[in-house]
Amino acid sequence: MLYAAASGGGAGGLTPILMIALLFGVMYFMMIRPQQKRRREAEQMQSALAPGDEIVTIGGLHGTVTGVDDETVLLEIAPGVQTKYARPAIARVVKQVERPEAIDSAVEEVESVKE
Repeated sequence: MLYAAASGGGAGGLTPILMIALLFGVMYFMMIRPQQKRRREAEQMQSALAPGDEIVTIGGLHGTVTGVDDETVLLEIAPGVQTKYARPAIARVVKQVERPEAIDSAVEEVESVKE
C-alpha cells in the first residue's frame, strides 16, 4: 500500500513545474514578443525621420521636422518657432515627405547594418 502511494505522488510533483513553464511560455508569446516588435517598429520610424515630415510627440505636440541629428530632432511647432526634442519623444509620423527611391534604399541599408 505504501508503494502505491509513493509511485502515484511522483507524477503529481511534475504537474506544477509544467504549469509554471507553460505560464512563462504564454507570457513570452502574449506580452514580451509583441512589445519587442513595437519597440523595433518605433526605432525604425524614428531613424527614418527627415525634414518635412509632420509628426506627433508623445506629449501630443504636433510639428514639422526641420532638422535631424543623431539623437535629436528639430521641430517647427508654429511659424518661426522651433524646438528640439529627443528622437524617442516622437510618437508617430502623421505625414511623411516623398523622398527619392535612392534615399529610401540607403536608409534601409543603414538599418540592416544596425541589426
